Amino acid sequence: MYKTIEELVTRVDERNNGGIVSELIGVSIDKCFIKSVANTNGTDLSKYKIIRKNDFAVSLMQVSRDGKIPVARLEEYEEAIMSPAYPIFRVKDKNVILPEYLEMWFKRPEFDREAAFIAVGGVRGSMPWEEFAKMKLPVPTIEKQRKIVNAYKIVTDRIALKQKINDNLEAQANAIFSSSAPDFTDLQPIHNFGMVITGKTPPTSVAEYYGNDIPFIKTPDMHGNVYITSSECSLSKAGADSQKNKYIPENTVVVACIGANAGEVALTSYIAQTNQQINAVISKYPCFLYFSIKAHTAELRTLGEGSSTMININKTSFEKYEIPTPSDNTLQQLEHKLSIVFSTILHNLQEIDRLNETKDLLVTQLSH
Repeated sequence: MYKTIEELVTRVDERNNGGIVSELIGVSIDKCFIKSVANTNGTDLSKYKIIRKNDFAVSLMQVSRDGKIPVARLEEYEEAIMSPAYPIFRVKDKNVILPEYLEMWFKRPEFDREAAFIAVGGVRGSMPWEEFAKMKLPVPTIEKQRKIVNAYKIVTDRIALKQKINDNLEAQANAIFSSSAPDFTDLQPIHNFGMVITGKTPPTSVAEYYGNDIPFIKTPDMHGNVYITSSECSLSKAGADSQKNKYIPENTVVVACIGANAGEVALTSYIAQTNQQINAVISKYPCFLYFSIKAHTAELRTLGEGSSTMININKTSFEKYEIPTPSDNTLQQLEHKLSIVFSTILHNLQEIDRLNETKDLLVTQLSH
């Protein structure tokens, strides 16, 4: 049975009278809540809306431009406040539809595509609440909803567990690195550790240069993880071969060199190429370089500061940057210890990728 959103939810407009709630949040394009970085000093918080646990918030601005509706269910807090611009709503009857099931429906790519199509005629590509409320979704029995939600939760809990294990493993590896720091008595430029390559983007006007053969890494693909295990864009073999000197092997150190992410570092888990916003180091000591560069991110960023309005760490400055280094024997021993931990981290990240595929499959099958 299909029902409209307005049949299933009710709008909520509870104001923060007296300013008793101070946790200010917003909704990201990735459909999750994020803490607001806005300066609220002197702001009248009584005008903000209160959102409570299991309530939903949605941003209906620029839907057709972004191709997504930022909408999320609150889990992290019992209550928080949001800008009055956000419509907030909650499920009318949990015996009819579970909030978790509705959240899964909102995460479907097909939902975003339908919403973007509807919003095309709106002002600046925005979507009126009335149009959003008319959108329909299948509402199976509550028993079937519970089975679907439980299967989804098993997968997401497993992902969270693996990510927590990886956080602990990275902390363990960092402790191994830091304990060796007193032996870092020499200074060596980065180029002494291997070949430095700055990426390049093949002409976008040549359609045959893009395909599914060679992963093409950009800074958003780094995601803050130790390893990059997937990329949004890929090149064809012809596109990659058109810039042959840009191939990098697995376990290459990649460092963002432009913009707000400058200095962010990760390792590759496959043969790839990168765009011009990344400096890559092909080295025998990738784990050592990972922590060394991470420890000097702030200093590396200063290399790219100057007259430009955007930080840009050029290849010459990057490869000449000197990092504290131990003797060859100590360096080899340290790299061996770190590589054992890093291999487990990579294995876990690859399992997380497989679990995410399962999670996405569960979401896409909701209409079947």
